[in-house]
Amino acid sequence: MATVEQIQFLQHEYSKAQTANHIWPEIAACEAAVETAWGTSELYQRGCNVFGEKQHTPPVFLTLTLPTKEFNAGHFVTVTADFIWFPTTTEAYISRMKTLRRLASEYPEYAAALAATTREDYIASVSKRWSTDPQRAATVLAIYRAHADVLGSAAAAS
Repeated sequence: MATVEQIQFLQHEYSKAQTANHIWPEIAACEAAVETAWGTSELYQRGCNVFGEKQHTPPVFLTLTLPTKEFNAGHFVTVTADFIWFPTTTEAYISRMKTLRRLASEYPEYAAALAATTREDYIASVSKRWSTDPQRAATVLAIYRAHADVLGSAAAAS
């Protein structure tokens, strides 16, 4: 079970995802828990980067260069990457949705995520491309199932 601070983090991120019109704000909040280690990651704390979004070309906002773990050839390796520094976490949620929409024609996983009619289909589709972690979708869903009751009435009702 999550700590009081983790529950507050989920609620805060759910609110930010709603403000940014994320299509699945309750799942986005759970993704945020995974991607930011419940708000403790340096990328989140220094750069308001919720989803580990790497810098675009041309750059969006400023750049933070930090080590990250990527799943490669069956195990995690540490690499250095350029990430977007966002002025607010709401900007990170907005950018995430813009990125999914912009790349949907190039990546069928993003198109499928945007067309998903269930949380499960959304997270399974988006995680295939967004992350190198093969367990990401299952981890996000486990957090959601454990804490749907604190993610707003619409999330808890389904």
